[in-house]
Amino acid sequence: MRQTGIAIMMPDMIKDPFARLGLDREVLTVSQLNGRARVLLEDVFSSIWVEGEISNLSRPASGHVYFTLKDSGAQVRCALFRQSAARVRQALKDGLQVKVRGKVSLFEGRGDYQLILDTVEPAGDGALRLAFDALKAKLSDEGLFSAERKVALPLHPQRIGIISSPTGAVIRDIISVFRRRAPRVELTLIPTAVQGREAINQIVRALKLADSRGFDALILARGGGSLEDLWCFNEEAVARAIDACVTPIVSAVGHETDVSISDFVADVRAPTPSAAAELLAPDSSDLHRRVDNLHRRLVSRMQDRLMRERLRLEGISRRLRHPGERLRQQSQRLDDLDMRLRRAFEQNMHQRHLRLAHMQSRLAAQHPGRTLAFLRQRLDALAERLPRAIREQIKARKLQLQSQVQTLNVVSPLATLGRGYSILLDERGHAIRNAAQTQTGQRLTARLGEGELQVRVEDNHLTPVTLSLLD
Repeated sequence: MRQTGIAIMMPDMIKDPFARLGLDREVLTVSQLNGRARVLLEDVFSSIWVEGEISNLSRPASGHVYFTLKDSGAQVRCALFRQSAARVRQALKDGLQVKVRGKVSLFEGRGDYQLILDTVEPAGDGALRLAFDALKAKLSDEGLFSAERKVALPLHPQRIGIISSPTGAVIRDIISVFRRRAPRVELTLIPTAVQGREAINQIVRALKLADSRGFDALILARGGGSLEDLWCFNEEAVARAIDACVTPIVSAVGHETDVSISDFVADVRAPTPSAAAELLAPDSSDLHRRVDNLHRRLVSRMQDRLMRERLRLEGISRRLRHPGERLRQQSQRLDDLDMRLRRAFEQNMHQRHLRLAHMQSRLAAQHPGRTLAFLRQRLDALAERLPRAIREQIKARKLQLQSQVQTLNVVSPLATLGRGYSILLDERGHAIRNAAQTQTGQRLTARLGEGELQVRVEDNHLTPVTLSLLD
């Protein structure tokens, strides 16, 4: 059972706990006073609902939440301990209107009067606004509002489905706009409730049905109202049904200032149902003006094209000649080419005659008979020069040989031997140049100018002489 405000206090119940204190002079300490006051408050207000606005919100590291609950005329301190704070789903902030449930108590250390809370709920429109913001953030994170998911509206739709209430001014306004702007567009109403809990499922079914009918576009429409009246268009099921539709959807919920989740998910948002109809209903007068403009442009371009082709034809006509004239021109050109050919042929023949004469003169200059005569004269001259050169060469070589023989005789050891000298050779034929190369009793060969002698070393004056008496 909901209780509204602290003003429901009952004076008779409050007097009884004080009566237990007695009427005599009893002196209490401050701690005793605060303790009894706390027990008294918790007994009387053990569970009470209070509505107000949050201010001075604080969240210390302990996990507890402290704030002041106030209205236009008073305020009270509130404490929401960690276990109870964990059960609160919505985000608490200053300025939020809430309903709280708890017991009235007293913080004995400071003597502060306060509420110990166990439940905190949004109050009135604030609860719906929190739910709206939470769903909006969730669907936005999932990408349901992204521009990539939006589908462009058709320029000239022929069949349009309208998802709205069959009664009320909304459907009449939409039909009126189409009658005025595009009377040939086929409109189909998919009726549904647009307010209340039962409206959610009906809207979802109507969206699925309309999407399967092959319409060119859909209009989801409702008139204005409070946030509670429009709430069915802020439900997640409706938002996901809109997102699942393949057909382009225009959301026209409420007045221009009203914003719903359906507006964010739909492909296009219209401020009013009439504005949605104008988006999809091409103005016939505008179309007529466009057709007239296009017709004028077409006629103008056709005239320009005909003028260009006429000028082109005239130019071709001027360039066109009679075949006889063309034949005469070709005959004249043929005569000119024949004369040019004859002149070129004569010039070519003359050049070739000149070249032939030049080649003949060169060939005569290179005749083999002349070359043979020249070579024969040269051969005779060389035949005369060859014996003379041989004799001179032999004479020079003889003189050179004689000179070398004389030089050789000067340095030859044979000449030395001829003068009476001899050369001592050891067993290996090496010349003896030093007495140290010999040994006593060694046999040597003495080479003379003519002939050789076998000799024996009797004494080389280097070692004592010991001769064998038997030798």
